Amino acid sequence: MKVLVIGAGNMGLTYAQGMSKSKLLKKKNIMVLDNSEEKLEALNQMSHFDAFNELDACIPKADIIFIAVKPHHSEGVFKAIKKLVNPEQIIISIMAGVSIAYIKETTGLKKVVRAMPNLPAQIGKGLTSYVRSPEVSRIEMLTVESLLDTTGKSVCVSNEKLIDASTGISGSGPAYVFYFMQSMMEAALQMGFSKNDSTVLVGQTFTGAVELFNRSNLSPNSWMEKVASKGGTTRAALDSMEDNNVNELIKEAAFAAFNRAVELGKEY
Repeated sequence: MKVLVIGAGNMGLTYAQGMSKSKLLKKKNIMVLDNSEEKLEALNQMSHFDAFNELDACIPKADIIFIAVKPHHSEGVFKAIKKLVNPEQIIISIMAGVSIAYIKETTGLKKVVRAMPNLPAQIGKGLTSYVRSPEVSRIEMLTVESLLDTTGKSVCVSNEKLIDASTGISGSGPAYVFYFMQSMMEAALQMGFSKNDSTVLVGQTFTGAVELFNRSNLSPNSWMEKVASKGGTTRAALDSMEDNNVNELIKEAAFAAFNRAVELGKEY
């Protein structure tokens, strides 16, 4: 089996690197295409990839075509590959807002998987939600899922609306965490901690809290109750957040990302 990744940006290269470790793929079974001379030069230094800058040299060889370009480049890429593809090829798109129907119409391919990854895929801790067109068989999906899992975990959702929704939760979610971390670091600085100590205090606090959550069956609310005692310091902080409606503001932010993903989808 051969996989072609079109686009050697952050996410495209992340998936190429992850898939290079898959037991399904042998050395040199990953092709990467990009039109940047700088990126091609870097790719040629990586022994586990075959680098290309021409579609007709690699599209016919691929069993799975991974599209990792910006959404506004999709039309040009799809029209260019349409004359080169065959009906048995599977196309996996990680472009936000680009619908399966649009991909089918523009490429002529029927076997389409639409996926939404997130940034922690770069360190093998990512979450990719995905949905398939009916033409992709269950056996083919096992292969696709195995490849997506090389960058972390994957979740199969039942419809494309949930891909847009996952944009608001997992896709954009790391930025919400960084936002909260930045606010806590600024508070630590104002309290008198050094920049280095503020970074360590906040970073380790998040790492530890997430690890506690992942190692148990307790809900976030249950963990909050364990930390917060009546009249104590943690309760004072949580009460302040409740008084300032932080819970609803976070949900509004997630829905803002979701709604924007839906708007982008209307363009394709």
